[in-house]
Amino acid sequence: MKRMGMIFRAKANKALDRAEDPRETLDYSYQKQLELLQKVRRGVADVATSRKRLELQLNQLQGQSAKLEDQGRKALALGREDLAREALSRRAALQQQVTDLETQHQTLQGEEEKLTLAAQRLQAKVDAFRTKKETIKATYTAAQAQTRIAESFSGISEEMSDVGVAIQRAEDKTAQLQARAGAIDELLASGALDDQSGLAKDDIQAELDRLSGGTDVELELQRMKAELAGGSSQQAIEGGAASPQARPQDQSQQTGRPRFDKQ
Repeated sequence: MKRMGMIFRAKANKALDRAEDPRETLDYSYQKQLELLQKVRRGVADVATSRKRLELQLNQLQGQSAKLEDQGRKALALGREDLAREALSRRAALQQQVTDLETQHQTLQGEEEKLTLAAQRLQAKVDAFRTKKETIKATYTAAQAQTRIAESFSGISEEMSDVGVAIQRAEDKTAQLQARAGAIDELLASGALDDQSGLAKDDIQAELDRLSGGTDVELELQRMKAELAGGSSQQAIEGGAASPQARPQDQSQQTGRPRFDKQ
């Protein structure tokens, strides 16, 4: 089971490696970084919103505190010390809330500054990654095109291999047809096959042609001997050159056999 699992993982890894495109991987990584940057920006916006809400509450509480202070003064002016004491007590409670809100406001403001700085740094990293990504993609595309061109020139690419195989098959079929045509011609010339077109020579004419060809060879041999001997019997050889055409006819006349003409 362990071995089967290892084989499966190895084959799956190889298949994934063939299917993986570095350009798509880079684009996916860049998209993830953009999503992270967007989340950081939303966090900065949320913190800023909370800070602004605290500021509004602080302004409201400070307004209420100022109003209570005015009411305490008016109560003292009218001789109502009890009302002035109540107003000041409420103002003291509001002041405690103002202090707590100011502390929270400072904390949120610090978090906002940190998130803003982090967003700026992340933005710089994303921009640098985008530049590097485009450079790598361009380099990969150029290398891929160069590899395909080199494979085409060397004939090891799949497309060129298919073309080479097709050319080889065409050449093999052409050679086979040529060999078959030559074999049929030889069989027809030897008489092993009959010519169904009606243009074939009969056996008598074939024998006459063979004798005529042999006479031409003998004449050529005599001429070469005469040239080697100094050309003394040149006229005799030329006189015998006319005899090959007449010799078959004379033989036919002597034997009394009918003479057949070529069709």
